[in-house]
Amino acid sequence: MDYKATLINKEGHFGAFGGRYVPEVLVPIMDDLRDAFFMATEDEHFIEELKKLHRTYTGRPTPLYHCENLSEKLGGAQIFMKNEGLLHTGAHKINHCLGQALIAKRMGKKRVIAETGAGQHGLATATVCAKFGLDCTVYMGAKDYARQRPNVFWMEQLGATVIPVTDGDQTLRDAINAALRDLISHPEETHYLLGTVCGPNPYPAMNTYFQKVIGEEVRTQIEDQTGGPPDYLIACVGGGSNALGLFYDFLDDEHIKMIGVEAGGKGVSDHEHAARFQGGSVGVAEGFKSYFLQNGDGQLSSTHSISAGLDYAGVGPQIAYLQESKRVKFTYAIDRDVMSAYQLLAQTEGVFAALESSHAVAEVIKLAPGLKKDQSIVFNCSGRGDKDLFIVTKELGDEGFKTFLAEELAEVTKDSGTA
Repeated sequence: MDYKATLINKEGHFGAFGGRYVPEVLVPIMDDLRDAFFMATEDEHFIEELKKLHRTYTGRPTPLYHCENLSEKLGGAQIFMKNEGLLHTGAHKINHCLGQALIAKRMGKKRVIAETGAGQHGLATATVCAKFGLDCTVYMGAKDYARQRPNVFWMEQLGATVIPVTDGDQTLRDAINAALRDLISHPEETHYLLGTVCGPNPYPAMNTYFQKVIGEEVRTQIEDQTGGPPDYLIACVGGGSNALGLFYDFLDDEHIKMIGVEAGGKGVSDHEHAARFQGGSVGVAEGFKSYFLQNGDGQLSSTHSISAGLDYAGVGPQIAYLQESKRVKFTYAIDRDVMSAYQLLAQTEGVFAALESSHAVAEVIKLAPGLKKDQSIVFNCSGRGDKDLFIVTKELGDEGFKTFLAEELAEVTKDSGTA
């Protein structure tokens, strides 16, 4: 089966999933975006500009690092980390943000809106908008706005307007709904820079196209280091952009096994998780057909994850297709194991991975010991852990850090009172 051709197609259907379920006012807007994107992919000048900006601005190629210490500690397979956290803005999100910003500029758009959960997509959006002189508004669930405050600060410093969304559960899905309402109100002048491989056609195919550079680099890098392709590819799965970025170039290599890791939260036996393939069902929401955590009436369920970027009730339609076709295996990691993985990677390799990426590390820790030493695993470290400072210190109960924050707050309050 030609998975690669299936996952990037103009019609926007991936088996039974995908499509475009949007208000009539958005149909011509989505048609224009689809046509502009596919025309750009045939334009050598566009492709060269994108490649040049990756080399000179975002920092591609990112390294593929052999985690020798972790490999030795776990025994079994050799572990390699694709370090997307070293990109400008600290995560893989800059890949599709840069691509979509170039498309928006090509279409003559002056205003960009986006949604964000962990803040990395919002930060990357604000960054490219600053570079290209585009007005930027970012919607963020009020809960994420509070727990990812450093990224809110950086977005605002870049000139973006960040709007906390107080509807619903105040998380990523509510931010997406707010962004869609904005687009409906301002359809002509606005480009909605959607942050993953979810949403209506053409977003899943478009963001896959801009993210596939990850796997394309891995193919060359792993050959240079081991002399052959990897045996396993592992990535965390929220919407699915970093997973498809790693997986895409290898999808038609049948011997390579792929594992996507969802957010198991506090456990999949209750409702405090975001593992769509553990109790989710097929439905239509936010413009596309896929797997969602939802109740019997089709209303999206509340979710939980220690990582704000995986705390979403739906999964990209291409991901759903790959699960149903059994090309990719999906599992989950619970919060407790994610924190252990976060600490182990830091203490063996000196790398602070984002909590999202630490879900992939948790699966690596389970898998590697049972494999042979001449086998290899590549996992996508989709972002660095700077943004998770406050979550991690809270989870680990760092009293010293709490004292520091209290003292800083007292000093700020004192200074404000005397101003």
